[in-house]
Amino acid sequence: MIVWINGASGAGKTSAARELIELIPNSTLFDPEVIGGGLPDLLPPKHLAEVSDFQDLPIWRRLVVDTAAALLAEVGGVLVVPMTLLRQDYRDEIFGGLASRRIAVRHVVLAPDETILRERITKGIAIEPYRAALAGWLGVDALSVDTSGLTPYETAERVADAVRTGAASVCDIVQTPEPTAETLASGVLLFDEHDRVLLVDPTYKAGWEFPGGVVEPGEAPARAGVREVAEETGIHLTEAPRLLVVDWEPPVPPGYGGMRFLFDGGHLDGDEARRMLLPGPELRDCRFVTEEEAARLLPPVRYERLRWALRARERGVPLYLEASVPVGRREVPGGSGPESP
Repeated sequence: MIVWINGASGAGKTSAARELIELIPNSTLFDPEVIGGGLPDLLPPKHLAEVSDFQDLPIWRRLVVDTAAALLAEVGGVLVVPMTLLRQDYRDEIFGGLASRRIAVRHVVLAPDETILRERITKGIAIEPYRAALAGWLGVDALSVDTSGLTPYETAERVADAVRTGAASVCDIVQTPEPTAETLASGVLLFDEHDRVLLVDPTYKAGWEFPGGVVEPGEAPARAGVREVAEETGIHLTEAPRLLVVDWEPPVPPGYGGMRFLFDGGHLDGDEARRMLLPGPELRDCRFVTEEEAARLLPPVRYERLRWALRARERGVPLYLEASVPVGRREVPGGSGPESP
């Protein structure tokens, strides 16, 4: 288990964490700042200069997850992690990665009165991002502990009691194990009355996606797509979706790649779209987008897969892709010559 102590700079996270490991049996302090401090020895200066905060580096977020998991495997018990996380997508990526390793996270935010915080906060660090996060997702996601007038030990006592009683509950985030080999996955394209396609923003990984997920052992790909749509959005498709593309995704470390199916789930009426179950443990957000808007949201590989799927939908002919590029020469329906998007 992990007790993640969040809060603005100057909230007293590290001091409280040091006291907390004395109150929670078999607990260990893990400060992700040490990972940030080591990145200058790992990355080229030019790469580091591209960001103003090491949290913006994907390697930092991955190393936090991997190091926490390795520490728990080594020492067991509880990890106490004092670290500011003010971006919800970073929280979802890190906590989702921990959940995929079956590591429960109890999330606490130290929230002293703002006047006290302004006295403590390091010069030059803005308080506005913290205030916005606390008023939004952070205030809902984490148990807030008012530390105004509390010593670090008294703060630690409050947190320990919240963990013991369950007041600081385990974060509600989907557990999706990381693949250990090539995977088979199915996505379903759903459209609104304006023929815009639905994209979703999963909580357990970074970036926008199509509704869908990994095909379970013994499960048909089309059925898996229908199941994932229902689990993610609450929409229950009554007919089997039509195949649009099959795409072989090559392995790109640390990913393993595998076969990717995209199906046509048809149009949703306005009432169905409004009934989508959001937010939830699996999705942070969703939206219907044009193809141009999808190009700005999706990673290049997924956008190319979508682009060809839309062409296949227009022409009524499914396509086989490798690395999101059609393979073989296929005639355009009703015409001559190789097809193109």
